[in-house]
Amino acid sequence: MTYLYFIWRNLLRKKIRTLLTLLSITVAFILYAALGTLNYAFNMGVDLAGADRLITIHKTSLIEQLPYSYVNKVKSVDGVASVTHASWFGAYYQDPKNQFPQFPVVADEYFAMYDTVVLPQEQLQAWKQNRLGAVIGTGLVDMFGWKLGDRIPLQGLYGRKEGGRVWEFVIEGIYDVKEGEVADTRTLFFHYDYFDEARSFGNGTVGWLILRVDDPAVANQVALEIDALFANSAAETKTSTEKVFMESFAKQFGDIGAITGAILAAVFFTMLLIAGNTMAQSVRERIGEIAVMKTIGFSDLSVLLMVLAESLALALCGGLIGLGLAWLFIGAVAGNLQAFLPGFAMPVGVVFSGLGLALGLGVLTGMFPAWQGMRLSIIGALGRR
Repeated sequence: MTYLYFIWRNLLRKKIRTLLTLLSITVAFILYAALGTLNYAFNMGVDLAGADRLITIHKTSLIEQLPYSYVNKVKSVDGVASVTHASWFGAYYQDPKNQFPQFPVVADEYFAMYDTVVLPQEQLQAWKQNRLGAVIGTGLVDMFGWKLGDRIPLQGLYGRKEGGRVWEFVIEGIYDVKEGEVADTRTLFFHYDYFDEARSFGNGTVGWLILRVDDPAVANQVALEIDALFANSAAETKTSTEKVFMESFAKQFGDIGAITGAILAAVFFTMLLIAGNTMAQSVRERIGEIAVMKTIGFSDLSVLLMVLAESLALALCGGLIGLGLAWLFIGAVAGNLQAFLPGFAMPVGVVFSGLGLALGLGVLTGMFPAWQGMRLSIIGALGRR
């Protein structure tokens, strides 16, 4: 109890200085958690990518469309087990802020390609029988409260031949993911045939092809053969493994890992200087008191541990407050970012690594002042009072 009292009183000795240092550490950990979450969200798709799946896009850009005829041509390539396709629809619900992914697909083919997704068979059949039918994930149910049978109007990027940009869908199925698996559940799927017939432009094209190979070991060879098949055509292709595709897509925004790492390194180097200076100054101000403590029986080890405990308490309090505020902030804005970053949620790994970083910060900033306090001689310290 005596030690805790000393630690508490010493932290409150200079209240403004302690508060400012605590706020600096808090801001640093808010930034750490936010950037760590952003990096996790950008890389989540890479971690989930299948080793036996390839993605074929237009060589110029993902925005450019591919002729539908490419689907059957790719099916004929040796080593290809199955092929499907998807396109970006780019619509929103009621308000432009309510954006989420929507893909026109071929029902049986797409859900067979991604077997981590669970859709009840009766709902799949109901979807296939309804031209206006759509399937949504449980994440969209949580976002908007939609249920089976609801009629959903979306304001689309594509205009309709009959006029306007409002597309209506009837929810015929709600998918989830298998237990122990991770996937985005904030996506709406609808029929490609309906989309292609009703849209006012781009008919007979698809956004990208998704194919499964017989053996992941031949994936690169199959990719080369597909691109060679369409070389010198009006729509040349670029085929890569799903993992490489996800990585390249994320890097269109820059190397997020390197950027966040550089920012955090600069922030925490600055924090080392600030917190270290605070602790060093605190020890210098009470050299005489440390000498008196040693005179009345406090050991050198006790002095070291008390100074180190002050530094750890300051770093851990700032870290916990920062991580807590970041969790609240990320939870508040996650809904608005789910359309672009479906995995934008603070992962448990960021929390634990943040706590470890706070401990490390406390030890590094407190070790040198604590070592000085421990080695301080009574006579020398009293002479400096």
